[in-house]
Amino acid sequence: MNKTVLITGASGGIGNEICKQFLAAEYDVIALARAFHDFEFLDDERVTCIEFDLTNLATIPRLISSLPVIDTLVNNAGVMLSAPYDDYPAAMRELTLKVNLEAPIALMTEVAKKMKEQGSGRIVNNTSIAGQIGHPDVWYGVTKSGLLNATKSFAKLLGSYGVTVNAIASGPVMTPMMASIDQGRLNQIKASALTGRFAQPEEIAKTICWLGSHSPQYINGSCIDINDGAYLR
Repeated sequence: MNKTVLITGASGGIGNEICKQFLAAEYDVIALARAFHDFEFLDDERVTCIEFDLTNLATIPRLISSLPVIDTLVNNAGVMLSAPYDDYPAAMRELTLKVNLEAPIALMTEVAKKMKEQGSGRIVNNTSIAGQIGHPDVWYGVTKSGLLNATKSFAKLLGSYGVTVNAIASGPVMTPMMASIDQGRLNQIKASALTGRFAQPEEIAKTICWLGSHSPQYINGSCIDINDGAYLR
C-alpha cells in the first residue's frame, strides 16, 4: 500500500515539482492549492486535488479529519508581498502571517495526532534564507524565521513518537514569485551565489522529497540550506 503525502501550495512552481518527486517515489499525493489552473497532475489518478484557502484557519482541523492518514506533510505554500516595511497594509501582514506561519503550525498540529498514534510520520517545512539573514519584505522574513523555529519546536514535541520534523531554507528559486523582486536586488542576490545563478524548483523538490521519505530518522529538527554558498554557517 502506497504512503500518502499532503502538499500545500501544490500548484505552484516548486509545488508541482514536489508532487512529481513524490509520485516518482510511489506516494499517493493530496495536493492543496487555492486553484489548479494548468496543474500538471490534475487528471492523475494518484493525485487528489483540493482547492483550499489556508487563511481559513478554523477549517483546517475539519480538512485533516476528512483525509486518509497522512504519512508526510509538506508545508510548501507561501506568499511574499514585498510591501515597504514602513507602509505595510494590515491586510497584507495578516495574509502573510496566516499563510506562511499560522497555517503550517495548524496543519502540523492536526496531522501530528494520527502520526503519533501510528508511531511514524514526516513533516517538511519550506522556509527561506530570508528567515536566517533578514529580508526587505519584513513580514516575509519574520514568518520564515518563525516557521524555522516551529520546525525545531515540533521536532522536540514529536520526536519521541517516531515523527521527524525538518526544514529547508533556500535562496531565491526560479519561480513566478521572483517577479515581485526588483532587478537590482535580483542581480545582487545572483552575484552572492557561488555559481552565479538561482536555484531551480527541481533542486528544492528533490531535497524536500528526500527529507519527507528516505532521509535517516536521526535527521530531526534540522534545516538544510540550499543557497549555493550565499549564506555559509
